[in-house]
Amino acid sequence: MSLPRTPTTIDGIWQLVRAELEGESAPDFLPQKIALELSLGFYLVRFGGEVSDAGTYVVECDRNPPGLTLRGTAGPNADREIPCLFQQAGDLLRICYGLNGLRPTEFTTAAGQPRYLASYRRRPLAGR
Repeated sequence: MSLPRTPTTIDGIWQLVRAELEGESAPDFLPQKIALELSLGFYLVRFGGEVSDAGTYVVECDRNPPGLTLRGTAGPNADREIPCLFQQAGDLLRICYGLNGLRPTEFTTAAGQPRYLASYRRRPLAGR
């Protein structure tokens, strides 16, 4: 699989709005701390402005809903492949991460399911 070299509609900086892991909502302070950057097949996760995770991604638009596969190269997900589902509506992006290496089939989490469901809002570009 080759990496995309042209921007996709999900390229940008995405600020976390809400998240849940295995059916539990993330603490209220977390959305202010986490941003996801997607650009030309590479991703960065920033926590408090510092890079905490990095790697590559491939968008799979031939799926319904579309898929996304992350491949960690640095941080806690180095050498891991994380298949995901995603939905985008304008400046909103929702990703359901399959933390066990299996692609989720729906945008839900529950106790005992190794899934992370995150909703993001695109940050406006500087100067806009």
